[in-house]
Amino acid sequence: MKTSELDYDLPEELIAQRPSEKRDEARMLILDRTPGTIREDVFRNIAAYLQPGDCLVLNDTRVIRARLHGHKPTGGRYASCARTRRACGRRWCGHRRG
Repeated sequence: MKTSELDYDLPEELIAQRPSEKRDEARMLILDRTPGTIREDVFRNIAAYLQPGDCLVLNDTRVIRARLHGHKPTGGRYASCARTRRACGRRWCGHRRG
C-alpha cells in the first residue's frame, strides 16, 4: 500500500479545533468498502459498525497549548506545528500543517 492511497480532501473548516463537549457526539466518518460509500455518524453508534474480532484503537494523545511557526525550506508560507508530547529530552512529537 502506498501512503498516497490514504490521501483525501478535508476542508479546513471541518477539522475540529477542540473536542465535543459531549464526547459521544463526536462525528466520525464511515467508509462502507463494499459499495464504496462514505457517510457520517456519531461516536456513540460505533458498536453498530464493529464485528466480532475487530480491533478498535483509541488515540488519547493530548495536545498541549504550544505552537511553533517557521519558514519552509522552499521559502514558502509559514508552517505551523502543534507540539503534542515530549519524545526524548529536547525532542518533541507533533503535527505539522501548512
